[in-house]
Amino acid sequence: MKTRKSILTIIALLGFSYALLAIDASVSYATFKSPNQNYVEVYLYVSGRSVTFQPVVDSSFQAQLEVIILFKKDGEIVKGDKYSLSSPVVGQAVDFIDLKRYGLQNGVYELAVAIKDLNQPDNAKEFQTEFKMDYSEEGVQQSSLQLLASFQRSADGNNAFVKNGLQIEPLPYNFYGRNASSLIFYNEVYNTDQAIDDDFLASYSIEKADGEGAKLVMIGHKRQQAQPIVPMLIQMDISKLPSGNYYLLVEIRNRAKELLSSKRLFFQRSNPFFEQESITLADVNIEEEFVQKLNGQQVEYSLRALTPKLPPADLELVNTMMRKRNLDGQRLYLFSYWARESPNNPEFAYQKYMEVASAIDEQFNSGFRHGFETDRGYIYLKYGQPDDTELRNTEPSAPPYEIWTYYEFPSTNQNNVKFIFYNPSLAPGDFQLLHSTATGELNNPQWQRDLYRDAPGEIQGSDYFEGTDMQDNFNRNANRVFRDY
Repeated sequence: MKTRKSILTIIALLGFSYALLAIDASVSYATFKSPNQNYVEVYLYVSGRSVTFQPVVDSSFQAQLEVIILFKKDGEIVKGDKYSLSSPVVGQAVDFIDLKRYGLQNGVYELAVAIKDLNQPDNAKEFQTEFKMDYSEEGVQQSSLQLLASFQRSADGNNAFVKNGLQIEPLPYNFYGRNASSLIFYNEVYNTDQAIDDDFLASYSIEKADGEGAKLVMIGHKRQQAQPIVPMLIQMDISKLPSGNYYLLVEIRNRAKELLSSKRLFFQRSNPFFEQESITLADVNIEEEFVQKLNGQQVEYSLRALTPKLPPADLELVNTMMRKRNLDGQRLYLFSYWARESPNNPEFAYQKYMEVASAIDEQFNSGFRHGFETDRGYIYLKYGQPDDTELRNTEPSAPPYEIWTYYEFPSTNQNNVKFIFYNPSLAPGDFQLLHSTATGELNNPQWQRDLYRDAPGEIQGSDYFEGTDMQDNFNRNANRVFRDY
């Protein structure tokens, strides 16, 4: 208790430091055409809990980031920017956003963004993507489709987030959670005054993205007057849109319904309660089942231990039931899960699983959360015991790391699947997943750079952003162990 009090006192003195993990940030972009020069907007959304807030005045705090933005064309840097980004001055950690505009000629570009926490320099992250700038003075064209978290009318010409009288907040991650009821997007249409003699029709639709091709699930239309630049702000009701992967499609057609231009954008939707049947005790007499013997704490512990096995659509449901302390619902879900897994004896299947989960909890407990909630514990319960493990904790320029190998991996029909965990915080047991070859799990091509971040001068090659491998020096064993099939 004395140690914990001391740690809390240190945190209070130093500020809000949540950044034991890498910076949690979203980088996105959108291209636009203007009368003077075409330009790209780069949006940065930073999770406040992933960076360090330091005291500034009174009881207020602020985070400071260094941001580097580079544009490459044909392998050469054609534009670059380096600046400091400050969060708002606040009483507690908050998320914050930034927007930068850069004029560019037509062409194909590589966008590279590096972000570093100036209050904790080893907390950094990098992003890379490719985009095309392709605008002309002829023919109908469209800007990028831009998903918005919110908007409001504004006449503030000095605000970078204001465009055509709208102050907009970009949507991070192109993801709509269960609380989202509207999809809002912004799009600009160009050259319609030259290409169309009359007004035109803008059609916007949502298509289901699946293996059998796109399937239309929602559509709307809006008649527009031809102008050099036609800004469009559209809201669509997605409250009844089920969970899944989708495309937003915007098409421009003339009065003859000829297609003149189209844009498509991928997004994801999580709506776990839309098709979920109400939880009742009508079909099962829970009073007679083994889950009735468990108190509320035991039920919650069992559900948390079950998380690695749950289908993604059920996670929100279970979390909501625990948050609302719906004990009857929790008991029913726990029983129904094991009844499906082992119809003849659900209690025995539950007990055998919890024996393993309890052992994993004890083995990987980090002091901050249950052992099965750590990355190693989660992977163990999800995929089972690895066939081989190797721990390295004495390599120079690298924190302790551990490599797991599964010789056969039936979950994805792979062989010789590897997971590498590392402990950048050096806190006891705080190993995080750094990279894996398993399909669907974290794949980090720059894992060697992240592991040996204290030896930045030993990257193979000279490209700071794209280099992934470390030089094969003495005591650089991770790559050899990882690739030792």
